[in-house]
Amino acid sequence: MKSSVLNFIGTTLAAMLLALVPAEAANAIFEQTNLFTAGTDGYHTYRIPALLVTAKGSVLAFCEGRKSGSGDHGDVDLVMKRSTDGGRTWSAQQIVYEEGDTAKITIGNPCPVVDATTGTIWLPFNRDNKAVLITSSSDDGKTWSAPRNLSDTTMKPDWDWVATGPGIGIQLTRGAHKGRLVIPSDHKRTLSGKQLEFNSHMMFSDDGGKSWQISAPISAGGNECQVIERADGSLLVNTRMQGEFQGFRGIATSADGGATWSAISQEKQLPCPKCQGSLLRYADGRLLFSNPNPGAPLDGKPKGSRINLTVRSSTDDGKSWPVERLLNRGPSAYSSLARLPDGTVLCLYEGGEKKAYEALRLARFNLEWLKAGAENPAK
Repeated sequence: MKSSVLNFIGTTLAAMLLALVPAEAANAIFEQTNLFTAGTDGYHTYRIPALLVTAKGSVLAFCEGRKSGSGDHGDVDLVMKRSTDGGRTWSAQQIVYEEGDTAKITIGNPCPVVDATTGTIWLPFNRDNKAVLITSSSDDGKTWSAPRNLSDTTMKPDWDWVATGPGIGIQLTRGAHKGRLVIPSDHKRTLSGKQLEFNSHMMFSDDGGKSWQISAPISAGGNECQVIERADGSLLVNTRMQGEFQGFRGIATSADGGATWSAISQEKQLPCPKCQGSLLRYADGRLLFSNPNPGAPLDGKPKGSRINLTVRSSTDDGKSWPVERLLNRGPSAYSSLARLPDGTVLCLYEGGEKKAYEALRLARFNLEWLKAGAENPAK
């Protein structure tokens, strides 16, 4: 009898305690693993992640495989892994494209987009940041076409540098430009012989990827950027800043499908240590954003540390960002967000214990974890 009473009390107490736990916390899911690890599979360092969910629900993880060092330029290949079970298991690593065997040719800045109408995956990238190339896959990312050079229609003669993404592109779903494929990009040029001008821009196609053109510059000071389509059909770009707005993200909007843009303004809700970030439409009204978060600038000067990879959530199309969670407390840099068909979120990001480029880590979590708000050790 005594044992039965104690069991009853214990069960009742456990139920009462569980009832006190918020539903979000009770149903929270968070896990992560290293997907690309520095020093493995013939590459010194892996950087610049891009994560795409295909029309069939497969997950494609792209990045730069840097053979001889961690620097931005050298013998760099475009590599990928593929998952058909929501990112739980992955294929062997494959090379999407490389040039010159061991020659110091930099192939990188992946920025894929999927055409929901055809299922075709378009993958723009760069050669030495001097040319824009594109390859495509019609078999869910298993094989890739020979690249085409798009530089004649996607670059200006006075540009010194061009970069696609990095991250992902989008396809517009409403309005006069429904079906347009849009690739966030950036460029720089030299003024008066020495001063550099940085601007973001969009690359877009209205014929299913056959031909591409570019938007007007998104001025001024923008760099690596990501773009989403808002509920009203306008576009919102969120960019790393190289100019006067350093220390925070820059934002701008377009009402014509990305062809022209408002001037960039400073988004003081989103501190940024001069680093790439990821922006994703999760559902109508809800956006997700990830980047390193060293805190707000001090005395107007940006904090430079790439640490504290943080994911934020907005339910009003980016007007406010009230919810945030820490993915990695230590060194962290570039990231790419993706949404699985079941609503699970994936984030492929650069992170480590001592250096940000020790691995590309894949985090898996749900909205319940994100909204629960309790700090996660992220180990």
